[in-house]
Amino acid sequence: MKQKILARRPSDLTIDWAQRVVKHGYPDVIVSEVTTVSVDIGTTTRVRLAIEHDGPAALPRRWFVKLPSLDWRARLITALPGLLHTEVRFYKEAAHAVPLAVPGFLAAQSKPGRGATLVLGDVTEAGATAGRPGDALTPAQATLVIEQLARFHAFFWNKVALAHTYRWLAGPVRRLEDHLGTALAVPLMQRGLKRAGKLVPAAVRGWAVRYARHRRQAMRFLSDGPQTLVHHDCHPGNIFWRQSQPGLLDWQLVRFGEGVADISYFLATALKPEVRRAHEARFLTTYAQVLAQHGITGIDPGSLWQRYGAHLPYPFEAMIVSLAVGGMIEPESNHELIRRVAAAVEDLDAFAAIPI
Repeated sequence: MKQKILARRPSDLTIDWAQRVVKHGYPDVIVSEVTTVSVDIGTTTRVRLAIEHDGPAALPRRWFVKLPSLDWRARLITALPGLLHTEVRFYKEAAHAVPLAVPGFLAAQSKPGRGATLVLGDVTEAGATAGRPGDALTPAQATLVIEQLARFHAFFWNKVALAHTYRWLAGPVRRLEDHLGTALAVPLMQRGLKRAGKLVPAAVRGWAVRYARHRRQAMRFLSDGPQTLVHHDCHPGNIFWRQSQPGLLDWQLVRFGEGVADISYFLATALKPEVRRAHEARFLTTYAQVLAQHGITGIDPGSLWQRYGAHLPYPFEAMIVSLAVGGMIEPESNHELIRRVAAAVEDLDAFAAIPI
């Protein structure tokens, strides 16, 4: 019989709760102590726990637990489209196939209308370092991430059978998320731009509102490309580093889409504008080369560059919406990410690349 591990708040993460978690894979292990190390509230409530137990070394003693956000604004945006439910299903059904470093999965439970709880091994226990949203990566670090994303995308590239296996990624919940994004696009864009003030150049502001008004049409255009599995939220805070190699955290927005969308999101958020400008052409060349090494050939450099630019409005929208809603990213980091993505869309005239 499966143990019930749903929790609503950090105070629910007791010894009895932890005991139910370990029963999933280690029925004879006894948990003797649970200590809350930290609580971080954003799009979800993220709790780091220290666990004392008499089990083997393979059972982590540092856990990372995700619960529905305690911030009502973030919860309002994430609950209806079931983003945490999607991440639970990703770890249960897809994470084992992903050729990327991801946190170890311990247990999860998801019940629509009642919430979801995801329990992972804390990557720091194995000596990894978790990134922060406002981190600025070096060109060498960015190259490593680009190479990993290319391997990830190549593995799932245009594989119809896998799309059928993970058809829940394009199911009713995902369509609801897209409908909500379209319905709220204009008011959230206007509110976010007002809050951002001079962080967004005047030349970008008008284009951004126009994009929001035609978001459905823009999304159709951006989805018209070779399909693969994409992370869809590749900012520095969702990257961890183990022995200088990157892995990805936070798979709430995982879906099928165009691979270069992850590259656009990553380069626009993870690099200072001057670093991105100096290296982005080389990064795209690296991406195409690694895809080719894994059997994905025939990619036209000019078309890849155009699609890279066309996907930049989405990370801009994501950061502006985060500011509009509030409580999703720490404000100072949110402001820095807006500066970076605003520079990217202005540099490449990205909104003009979408025919709306």
